[in-house]
Amino acid sequence: MKERLDQQRLNNGMVILGEPMDGVESVSFHFLLPAGNAFFPDGCCGAGKVVADWLFRGAGRRNNRQLTETLDNLGIHRSSAVSGEHLSLGASLEAGNLTAALDLYADILIQPRLEDEQFAPSQQLALHELAGLDDDPRHKVMLLTKEQFYPSPYNRPAEGRAKDLQALTPEQCRQLVRTRFDWSQCIFAVAGKYDFQVVCALLEKRFGPLSGTASRHPPFGSRGNPYTHQPNEGAQVHIGMMTAVPPIGDKRYYDILAGVSVLSGSMSSRLFTEVREKRGLCYAVSARYQTLKNIAGISCYAGTTPEKAQKTFDVTLHEFRRLRQGITEDEMQRAKIGLKSSLIMQSESTQARCAGIAGDFAYLGRVRPLSEIRRQLDVVTIRSVLDFLNTNLFENFTVATIGPKSIQP
Repeated sequence: MKERLDQQRLNNGMVILGEPMDGVESVSFHFLLPAGNAFFPDGCCGAGKVVADWLFRGAGRRNNRQLTETLDNLGIHRSSAVSGEHLSLGASLEAGNLTAALDLYADILIQPRLEDEQFAPSQQLALHELAGLDDDPRHKVMLLTKEQFYPSPYNRPAEGRAKDLQALTPEQCRQLVRTRFDWSQCIFAVAGKYDFQVVCALLEKRFGPLSGTASRHPPFGSRGNPYTHQPNEGAQVHIGMMTAVPPIGDKRYYDILAGVSVLSGSMSSRLFTEVREKRGLCYAVSARYQTLKNIAGISCYAGTTPEKAQKTFDVTLHEFRRLRQGITEDEMQRAKIGLKSSLIMQSESTQARCAGIAGDFAYLGRVRPLSEIRRQLDVVTIRSVLDFLNTNLFENFTVATIGPKSIQP
């Protein structure tokens, strides 16, 4: 299949990206705004979560109920996410409804009602989701780990902090929408079945007249504690770990992915085999690569019993550091096959590809064709991965635990 990238920039700086996909009757689109938690003032942690919901409670001539019915009538499966750097709003739907959906999303983003009486439900929903983390300690410990690993203000949890969420006011959030929705740095991506000229004409009409605020990335502040323990009387200890590696723009990016895949890409991976299967230390263990524009890390989770917590941590740490001692041909082959399988699945999903091209442009300033990613994976070798590992020795980890017993990192 021949790859093609459609691209246009509006006069106000907004970038429009498109990747047509043969053989599909669906389409996905994605608005990516530099309105993540790091861009908000102190005391507003979680405001992005509230705003992402509040926007959909009435826009233009439609009240809350009318807007919800219109979204449903168009068959829109919507999504939203907040990170340290971005607020993203996405939709997937049948391709024939794309024009109507884009016009509707323009109302939501440009003419949201943001009514006082609709603010409290959005605020309460965010608070309920935050409280729900108590029932999901795996997620909670990784949020705690990231909060200590990333420098401020990029360490603010997307779910927010209870004190900040409770103190938010409607006018405060309206002001954030007015000042932080920077159209000069907005990225719009579409993937699937679409007419790019029609898409560009509609976006030019609705978004072209809007100006930007020239948002700048906040500078890095301080990091948190190397080790944090949160007491909990549950029956398990949940362990989170992160160690720094180069971000996605680094030339060694694909070597890093391959190394992480050897560690945790399958049920034959090092962590699963050595920590879970051979020693029976934990019921779950996994690692993954996570990146922002200028900072990245490998995160790792392990869930175990209080009696095995210290040993679980020690063996997991040992496996990270043992990786540089050698990788077998079988391990490398499995890692590359797994990464390529993920790439193939992404290429068949309009939603995944849409998010991928938006993220590429935000972090790299360009979109990588899937064929390029495949070629880069092909040239990864055991030697290239070991060369990277020998200059990144995994000596420094940020660690967090939740449970009845702490560990000694």
